[in-house]
Amino acid sequence: MSFSHQTTLTPQQKSRSTEPPPPVFQRLPPEIYDCILRHLAVFHKEPASMSCETCHLRDLYALALVDRAWDRAVRPRLYCKIHLVGNDWPAHTKKFKMKAGVRLKLLRRTLREQRVLAQHVREIKVPRLQADGEEVGAKTLDMVASLVMACPNLEKLIGFYPVYGHGFDRLTYALSSRSNLKERVWIIAENPSITERSLKQLPPGLMDLEQAESFLHFHDRWRSLSTLFLCSQKQGVLERDIFVQSLHRLPALQHLCISNFDVDDFDDVTLQSLPPLQSLRLQDLEGVTFWGLSEFARTKPAGSIRQLSLVNLDITYLSAISNILLHLTNLQRFTLVQESSPEVAAGDLVFQPVIASQALHYLHWDILVPGSANENLASSIRAGGFPSLRTLRAPSDYDGQLQMLCRPRSQVVLPSDKYSKAYRASGEGNTGGTARTLFTARKLAQERIEGARNTVKFRVVIEEEGVVQEVFEIQG
Repeated sequence: MSFSHQTTLTPQQKSRSTEPPPPVFQRLPPEIYDCILRHLAVFHKEPASMSCETCHLRDLYALALVDRAWDRAVRPRLYCKIHLVGNDWPAHTKKFKMKAGVRLKLLRRTLREQRVLAQHVREIKVPRLQADGEEVGAKTLDMVASLVMACPNLEKLIGFYPVYGHGFDRLTYALSSRSNLKERVWIIAENPSITERSLKQLPPGLMDLEQAESFLHFHDRWRSLSTLFLCSQKQGVLERDIFVQSLHRLPALQHLCISNFDVDDFDDVTLQSLPPLQSLRLQDLEGVTFWGLSEFARTKPAGSIRQLSLVNLDITYLSAISNILLHLTNLQRFTLVQESSPEVAAGDLVFQPVIASQALHYLHWDILVPGSANENLASSIRAGGFPSLRTLRAPSDYDGQLQMLCRPRSQVVLPSDKYSKAYRASGEGNTGGTARTLFTARKLAQERIEGARNTVKFRVVIEEEGVVQEVFEIQG
């Protein structure tokens, strides 16, 4: 007896059985794509790689052409950071009849036509649009401003920093309207009306009400701004109360750089009014004194600083640096660059270590005319004043006092140094004894290393029954 069983398939089941299985990548979760793209970025951006950003973008573009799944994963990364490097293609400049900015114009057109792509843009690096010494024209400002307005989620504008002379321009307004902006560079230029007013009256009050309110109003929407650069150029004025009010309008501010302002704009009183920060750089400020720095280190907002840079402030006494390192308990990186040497005040008692920090692990110490500053630092390190210090950078360590305290290295000079003009000039003896160049510093450090190798550090003597059999000399 035999039985036959026949199964009837529906049309949908027949079509399913004949269709090939979907590709593997279509069934992967988004996290797998992100992991692959992160490893690809590391491959292109690691220091040992011979690749560049253009090669990375070329690989991303190739992946986007594979299928729709890869396109959805790659598109945010492809348009997240847009860096326009180098000059425009000559054929494009001839076609559009423009000397520069052709790629900006094409990018602006793409982002305006495809607003979905514009939503992904977080960072734009603008190429060089004018020659050295040439002022930025109104058309160039308007072009960059229109590109900024096309990117609603823009966080950084890199490589293009026009001056601000307390007048209206479209780029300043466009950047002030980006609520997600995280970095802003202000280069304050001279204003004719303020200069004329300064000839008749003394500050404060050089900026009129409209100029002050306009500058403050630009900061109202920057709730996410974390990095701010304020620099004066050609007697640019930004008065004290404007400094304080603008900084306190930025709740997310963490990194601040202030440079080249006059004593009437930024002084010790303004320094005490700074908000809590993680990193602070003060450079070429006539109004900041060693007393103001000592008092600032004792304030509560200063306790959060982890990175501090003091450049060309001419700190007179070493006690100011000692107070800074003593009270800033969270400080991890400290930079001091100036020409004169901070000395111990006459009549002060000196105890070792003279300066000390328990948390500091990076120190850049560059005194052009060291005096006793390098000696005091070396004795402080030797006395255990910096137990967490791992990196010491001292370009002005002419006699090697600080290098002797560091772990020996076989080579300090870089392979690219031999192609440098400054390095060749130092080899010919064209630099003075107090030249401040990294090439000269590395060359002198390497010479000290080579000299130590030829110096006998240990001598091993083998004797048998009072007779010297062999002598071994071990060089450093």
